Amino acid sequence: MNKKVLFSSDKKNWETPQKFFDALNEEFHFTLDAAASHENHKCENYYTEEQDGLVQDWGGHIVWCNPPYGNVETGVWTKKCYEESRKPNTTVVMLIPARTDRASFHDYIYEKAEIRFIRGRLAFEVGGKPVVDGDGKPMNAPFPSMVVIFRPPEGEET
Repeated sequence: MNKKVLFSSDKKNWETPQKFFDALNEEFHFTLDAAASHENHKCENYYTEEQDGLVQDWGGHIVWCNPPYGNVETGVWTKKCYEESRKPNTTVVMLIPARTDRASFHDYIYEKAEIRFIRGRLAFEVGGKPVVDGDGKPMNAPFPSMVVIFRPPEGEET
């Protein structure tokens, strides 16, 4: 499989590695997957591309968000995650490429959220299985990733 195709912004082609998600879910207990498909959603409650999580209200949820990774899409989703986390009882956890040079990083993440840089490169999945190269080895993302945690404003709890 061509890496260029795998890591395009077409969300239907890949999904969060299940073990990676499970570890975060153990910590946060997610109630909503904001950017999913019927095939790759990680929570019982989720928004598909057709439902457009960008226009939905996430208030009161503990949200998992692994958005499309295009240059424009990542910034738009980062802004949405930040804005939704300002609502009472709303925590948003986002998985995105670790691109600290982007305006959205400085506008909505840096000094506004907890950042966990991922050691190594993630191997995204399709249908719950790692995507493999011609030799049968898992293919890692061509970029580093980070988990961004947007917590409720001080005085609010989730």
